[in-house]
Amino acid sequence: MQKKNLIKIPKNILVIYNNKKKIITLIGPLQVKSLKLSLNLLIKTGLNSIEVTDQPFQKKNLNKKQIKSLQGTTAALIKQMLIETSALIYNKLKIVGVGYRFLNLEGFNDKLLMFKLGYSHSLYYKIPNDLKIFNLKSTKLFIYGNSYQNVSQAASIIRSYKKPEPYKGKGILFDSEKILLKEGKKV
Repeated sequence: MQKKNLIKIPKNILVIYNNKKKIITLIGPLQVKSLKLSLNLLIKTGLNSIEVTDQPFQKKNLNKKQIKSLQGTTAALIKQMLIETSALIYNKLKIVGVGYRFLNLEGFNDKLLMFKLGYSHSLYYKIPNDLKIFNLKSTKLFIYGNSYQNVSQAASIIRSYKKPEPYKGKGILFDSEKILLKEGKKV
């Protein structure tokens, strides 16, 4: 058994596995998540761990390579569910450029963001219900929620409004991102 298919379960998370319906449910301090499985699981209560086996529920014509990839994907999804049920996922964005700003619009219950990004018009982003977004300053944005995919997708959409350009470094960047600036044209 490979180590990557063996998942340790923290003490604060309850695991419910239904072999007949092929569903695993994780109950954590923040939320409850479920996953429909295509491979069988082996739950070891003494070691407090889950092992993803290489036995599919239905006898499909899967070769060894497909089963291995399915095994890795299932293990990764369960690990991601463990993180989502026990911790908040967040992403920080910063904006670089003169006059570039993030603004929360009043009167929309903090569900609408306005961006001033040097265009002739302002851009708007409607915040989904499962996410919380607030600006630390008018140049820093903090996005958090319980779903890794939703948080990273919102950050990606906001970043696509003004991607950082390589000559001056202006645009919307992730907080830890560094832009390697290109040299300009020489005369």
